[in-house]
Amino acid sequence: MNWEQLLSLKRFGDTNKRLRKEQDETRLGFEVDYDRVIFSSAFRSLQDKTQVIPLSKTDFVHTRLTHSLEVSVVGRSLGRIVGKQILEKHPHLKEMHGYHYNDFGAIVAVASLAHDIGNPPFGHSGEKAIGEYFKTGNGKKYQTVLNEKEYQDIIDFEGNANGFKLLTESRIGAEGGLRLSYATLGTFMKYPKESLPKKPTKHIADKKFGFFQPEKQFFTEVAEELGLLQTRKGKDISFSRHPLTYLVEAADDICYTIIDFEDGINLGLISEDYALEYLIKLVKDKINTKKYNQMVYMQDRLSYLRALAINTLITDAVDVFIENEERILAGSFDVALLDKSNYKAQIEDIISLSITKVYQSQEVIDKEIAGYKIISDILDVYTTALVKTAEGKASNYDKLLLSTLPEYYQKTDVSLYTILLNTCCYVASLSDSSAVHIHNKIMGKQL
Repeated sequence: MNWEQLLSLKRFGDTNKRLRKEQDETRLGFEVDYDRVIFSSAFRSLQDKTQVIPLSKTDFVHTRLTHSLEVSVVGRSLGRIVGKQILEKHPHLKEMHGYHYNDFGAIVAVASLAHDIGNPPFGHSGEKAIGEYFKTGNGKKYQTVLNEKEYQDIIDFEGNANGFKLLTESRIGAEGGLRLSYATLGTFMKYPKESLPKKPTKHIADKKFGFFQPEKQFFTEVAEELGLLQTRKGKDISFSRHPLTYLVEAADDICYTIIDFEDGINLGLISEDYALEYLIKLVKDKINTKKYNQMVYMQDRLSYLRALAINTLITDAVDVFIENEERILAGSFDVALLDKSNYKAQIEDIISLSITKVYQSQEVIDKEIAGYKIISDILDVYTTALVKTAEGKASNYDKLLLSTLPEYYQKTDVSLYTILLNTCCYVASLSDSSAVHIHNKIMGKQL
């Protein structure tokens, strides 16, 4: 892979090449991407979607929205620092083509901003709940009428694939979705493969999948335009990652490692003394002891350590990226950047404590159980109504239900797979509170 091709400014529908040196510096194409994501309705819905604690009533606990904004800030720093070093190593990118280190920062920032845009309500348990409905619930009956990949798409419903769909799906009057640059879309594509084969290798890019079957053709177009290396051909396609994807992943890893841990402290799930000890181990060489000891309030001490920890991990991730640039460009770097971190042991200690004290806390488990039931019930009534309508067997109740769906999701003159996938995507679009409200309504608990 080569950087000039990887930094393509092309957008869906372009007939002429977009050259970097012809860009308006006050309105750079990659920054337009950022604006399009942040003003999208799908992004706004993240303000009421779970990061760690579902339906939390506490102001200082992160939602998907605040998490995404923070990942974007960290991603921008990672991109700029890496970009500066890449341009020093490959000066022709600046001298001949006009690229700046801020371009790298802008691309990583917008892909980071969008990285959770396709996630369902109730966190990662929401993805599992959608899949389980079709794998072991009432939706299993559809297995025999779907092909293997179509069925895999929905039993392993994937927020990353739904995100690519949201960003790129054409609608009447809105061809190409948000029409983001191909460099941004490539960087967003964390798992550049389809749902099958499942985990064919231990390469990090093969861990999950990145697009549903309807997006396969456009996904391939983006990958080929960027010069991503094709790793499988024929009926099962996959590509190597865009190098900047590793920086998006690192930004996400850094934020959830440190900030989910911080949420656990603020919620009282992790004791202050215990927590500060773990963070201090991560940043012990960088602490200004005098400044730290002058801080009277726990919140100030925590904020100070959090900032140091994030900065430490940013510097470390950049070092790993630059040291492995050739392997990354060759598609042979097969782990996340933080897996090669000098602080891997400290990171694992923090994550282990977060799993025990936060992710597996009774509050989280109780709300995830409720989330499973809510998502399963919503999927059941809407898929049943849509399928019966497509078959010409809709009851009055089915017709009433369909009238509550946004117009785009009411379509039944399409394949069964499309009906089922669209219903999954509708449920995924709901905020936590909207899902609860709809569930109460269809269960007759609320007028």
